[in-house]
Amino acid sequence: MTTAVSAVSLHLKNIWDVYWTLIKIMVPTLIAVKLLSDLGGVEFLAQLLAPLMSLVGLPAEWGLVWAVGILTNIYTAMAVFYEVAAQNDFSVAEVSVLGLLILVAHSLPVEGAVAKATGVTWLLTLTFRVVGALVLAAVVSTIYDLGSFQQQQVTLLWQPDVRTDSSWTAWIVEQAQMLVSVLCIIAVLMTGLKLLDVLKMDRLIHALLRPVMRLLTLGKSASNITLIGVTLGISFGAGLLINEVRKGGISRRDTIIAVSFLGLSHSLIEDTILILLLGADIWAVLWGRLIFSILVISIWARWWLKDIPAAQN
Repeated sequence: MTTAVSAVSLHLKNIWDVYWTLIKIMVPTLIAVKLLSDLGGVEFLAQLLAPLMSLVGLPAEWGLVWAVGILTNIYTAMAVFYEVAAQNDFSVAEVSVLGLLILVAHSLPVEGAVAKATGVTWLLTLTFRVVGALVLAAVVSTIYDLGSFQQQQVTLLWQPDVRTDSSWTAWIVEQAQMLVSVLCIIAVLMTGLKLLDVLKMDRLIHALLRPVMRLLTLGKSASNITLIGVTLGISFGAGLLINEVRKGGISRRDTIIAVSFLGLSHSLIEDTILILLLGADIWAVLWGRLIFSILVISIWARWWLKDIPAAQN
C-alpha cells in the first residue's frame, strides 16, 4: 500500500511539474499578447501580411484573419474571418488555402515560447511555421488553380458566438478557464502514458509509428510524445517534451526534429475540425498538411542535421 501511495504521489508531482512549467511560460506570454493586441499589434501585423496574401491567391484583407490567428488562436481567427468575409463570396479553394495558413502558423507567441523551453530557437520555430505555411498554401493554391479544383462557393458550417466584452476582466476569466482545462488535459495525457507503459502498449504504438518515425529519423523515446502533439497540440506535446528533456530521456536531435515536425503538423483532430467547419477541403487541410510536414522534416533532418547521429529505432 505504501508503495502504491508513493507511486501515485510521485505521478501527481510529475503532472504538477509539467503543468507548472507550462504556466510559467504561457501566462507571461498571454499577458504580453493581450497588451500587444490592445496597442494595435494585430492591425500592424495585418499590414505586413497583406502583400503576402497575393502569393497564395487570397485577398489582401484576409491578412487580418491570419494576423489574428498568429497572435491569438484559431477560434478568434475564425470569428474575424466571418467579419472580413461577410460581404463577399469565396470558394472552397480559397478558404482551404487560408485554413492552411492558420493551421500551420497560429498562436505563435505562446507555442513559440513553449518550443523555446525545449531548446528550439525562435528563429527555427518562426521559419518553419510562417515560411512553411506560405509555401504549403502557395503549392495548394497553385494546384487548385491549375486543375480548377474546389472552385465552388463554400458552404459555411459554423457561426461564431459574438463576443462583446473585450475587458480585461472577461479576458482573465477566459484565460483562467483555459489554464484549468490545460491542467486536466495534462493529467489525462500523463496518466494515459503511464498506463501504456505499465500495460506495455507503448510497444504497439512504436511498431505502428515506426515507418513514419524512420522517415523523420526519430527514435523510440519521441514516438509517444510526438503522437500526442500531432493529435492534440504542440503545447501538450512540447510540454511533455520539456519534462523528458530535463530528465535526459530524449536526445537533443530528437527534440529539435519532434518540435519542428509538430510546428508544421499538430492538433490534427481539433484544429482540422475547426477549419473544416468553415467549409475547407479535407484533402488539403488534413492530408496535404500531413504529407507536406513529413516530406519537409524528413528532407531537412537528413540534410541540415546530417552531422548529428540519428536515434536508434
